[in-house]
Amino acid sequence: MKSKISKIALTLSVFWFVGCGSDLHQPTNEIVQGSEVVVDLDGNSIKTSLIEAGMPGVDESTTVYGYKAYKIPYTTTDEQGNSVKVSGLMVIPTEVPEAMKQAGFSVVSDDHDTIMANADAPTVVASTISAPAGASVILTSLYAFVTLQADYIGFGDSVDHYHPFLMKKSAANATVDFINAARKFAQANDIPLNGQLFVTGYSEGGYDALATLEKIEQDGELQVTLAAPMAGPYDMNRTAMGELSKDYLPIPSYVAFVAYAYTKTYDKDMASVFNEPYASDVETLFDGLLARPEIDPQLPNATDGLMNPDFRYDFLTNPDNWLRKATLENNVNEWGPQTPVRLVHCMGDNVVPFPMAQLAEATMNAYGAADVSIVPVEVAVTGDSATPLRYNHFECGPVAYGVAAHMFAEARHATIGY
Repeated sequence: MKSKISKIALTLSVFWFVGCGSDLHQPTNEIVQGSEVVVDLDGNSIKTSLIEAGMPGVDESTTVYGYKAYKIPYTTTDEQGNSVKVSGLMVIPTEVPEAMKQAGFSVVSDDHDTIMANADAPTVVASTISAPAGASVILTSLYAFVTLQADYIGFGDSVDHYHPFLMKKSAANATVDFINAARKFAQANDIPLNGQLFVTGYSEGGYDALATLEKIEQDGELQVTLAAPMAGPYDMNRTAMGELSKDYLPIPSYVAFVAYAYTKTYDKDMASVFNEPYASDVETLFDGLLARPEIDPQLPNATDGLMNPDFRYDFLTNPDNWLRKATLENNVNEWGPQTPVRLVHCMGDNVVPFPMAQLAEATMNAYGAADVSIVPVEVAVTGDSATPLRYNHFECGPVAYGVAAHMFAEARHATIGY
C-alpha cells in the first residue's frame, strides 16, 4: 500500500488544480441523453502527458484508463426548501477490460474542497480546459471508478444563488440528488454500473460527505459500501468557537465565507455580524467571481477588524446566540453511522486540525456507530505509526485521495472481483 499511495500522491500533487495539457484531444459531439460531453480523452494521451511532465510513478507500464466527463444538469433543494437548478460532473473510465464492463463500474461520490470562484467548479473547470483535473484523475483514470462531483448550490448552473457554505442540509441534498441523477443518466445511456457506491470528499467536501452519508442512511434508498470523509470540519460549533476565539485569522476568507452564508441563510443583518465596509462587501466578495487568493487581501486578519466585536463576544459567551445555535444544528458528527466510515486526516493539518477527526470518531462511536475509525494519512503512506512525516492541509489533499482510492479499490476487489 505504501509504495502505491506514495507514487500516486506525487503524481497528483502537480496536477491537483490543472489538467493534463492543452494539446490533448477535444471532446467529440457525441449525442447523449440528459447531458453534454465536456472531456473525452484516451488513456494513452493522458499517460503521455503525465510521463512528459515527469510524473513520478507513471511510466509506459502504468495502466491509465481513458476519461470521459459529462456535465449533468439536475434539480436539488436549498436550505430554505426551494428547488434550485444545479449541475455536476460525472466522469467514467473508458478503454477498460471487457470483464470490468460486464461487472459494471463502482461509483465514488466525491465532494470537492472549498472553492470561492465559480471558475473552480468541477463542471466549469472541465468545460474550460477539456482535460482531467484534480481528484478524478486518480479515481477514474488510475483506479477505474465512475467519479461524481456535484458543483454544489452556488456554483455551476446555480452560480446566481449564494453558496450555503458548510451547511449540512443543502450539502447533502445536492450530493444525493446528483447521485440519483447520475444513476438515471447512466441507465439512459447504457453506462454499466454495478450498484456499489463509495462516499468521500476533502475539507468542505469531507464535511459534505459525512452529511451525505447521514442523509443516505436516513432516507434508506441507497447503500454505501464505505465512506472516507477527509479533513472535514465535522463539528461546526467547535470550529466556529475555535476560530472566533482567535484574535488573528490567517485565512480570513474562510471565517467570512461561513459567517456570510449563515447570516444570509438565517436571514440576519450583515451589519450586526460584520464591521463596515465588510458588511456591505461580503455579498460581492462571495458572488463567485473571485477566488480565495483574490479575496483574502481585501479582508483584515484581525478578528475584531472583520467581525462586529459585540457580536463576537455574544457568540462566545451566550448559549442563545443565533449563530451558536445554528452551528450546533449543522454539526455532522452527532449520529451513529451504520456504514463503515474511515476518517482520513493528516496529522499535520494546519487548517482543520487532526483532533477534529478524533472528536468525530469519539462522538459517532458514542452514538452507536458500527465501524468508525481514523486513518492518519502520514501513517498510511509510510507504514510507520511513529512517522515524523507531516502534511499540512493543502499538501494533504492529493495524498489523502490516494489513501481513500486504495481503500475503495480493496473493497471493490473483495466484493465485485476486480
